[in-house]
Amino acid sequence: MNILNRIATDVRLMFRRPVRMQCAALCYRFKKKSAAPEMLLITSRDTGRWVIPKGWPMEGKMCHEAAEREAYEEAGVKGATGSERIGFYMYDKGMDQGLKVQCMVQVYPIVVLDMLKNFPEKGSRKMEWVSFQEGANRVAEPMLKDLILSFEQRLLATMNPIQKIAAE
Repeated sequence: MNILNRIATDVRLMFRRPVRMQCAALCYRFKKKSAAPEMLLITSRDTGRWVIPKGWPMEGKMCHEAAEREAYEEAGVKGATGSERIGFYMYDKGMDQGLKVQCMVQVYPIVVLDMLKNFPEKGSRKMEWVSFQEGANRVAEPMLKDLILSFEQRLLATMNPIQKIAAE
């Protein structure tokens, strides 16, 4: 490698930003009549694209606790949060002045037990309960699509035969 190529590589490495971490909640429930699982999607406030609740880590909280808090603030979700992540995905987050930072989003499951009528970001987002397949179709991030579909398979694998028949 000649000296100019080495210098160019070193300069690119110097300006590379570190990956930032975020915490997210994959909120789900089972339909009352069919027992089929469904997931909650919300829109982002800036672009209106379909996402799951997520945000930056919070001081004094573990990542699954921060994900639970984001689900409450962004969608009014109350539920039982799993402390083990079900996976992660990567995306480029647009920041002020057009800057983009790469984020690794750790995803935690939340079984939704209640939806509050009043919550901090009420009215600033759309929310919709959809099938896992529809959720995977709506989100933009390829790794999140895969995570959604693989989590649905894990849920279905834990259902007993009667629940599986009712869900079909």
